Amino acid sequence: MGSLRDYRNLEIDWDMTPEDAVTLYLEWGNNSWRARFQPVRSKDDYSNYFVVYNWDEKPKAILIRRNSEEARELWARELPEALAQDFRDHVGGLKGVYPPSDKVRTWLRDQFNN
Repeated sequence: MGSLRDYRNLEIDWDMTPEDAVTLYLEWGNNSWRARFQPVRSKDDYSNYFVVYNWDEKPKAILIRRNSEEARELWARELPEALAQDFRDHVGGLKGVYPPSDKVRTWLRDQFNN
C-alpha cells in the first residue's frame, strides 16, 4: 500500500468517526441538514478518514475513502508496539473499529512527512 506520504495531498476529515461514516453513507437520510456533517447527495460525495481496526492481535490504522457505493482502503499499517499498547489501553482492551486517539492522530500526521 505504499507510504502514507503518497496521500499527503488528500483532504482528510479528522473528525469523521466510523459511526458518522455509517450514518452518512449507509443510512442516507438519517442525518439532518443542521448536523455536523452535511447529508450525502450523490455518489460523488466522499470522505477520506482514518479508523483504527482493533480486531486483530495488533491494532492497525487504516485510511479509508468512502462514498455511498464503497469504502476503499487506501493505506493500512500496524501501530508501533508502544502506540498499539497505549491504544489498547485507551479503548479498555475492547475489540472493534475506532476513531484514532489523539496519540494515534499525532503519529499519523508524522507519517505524512516520512
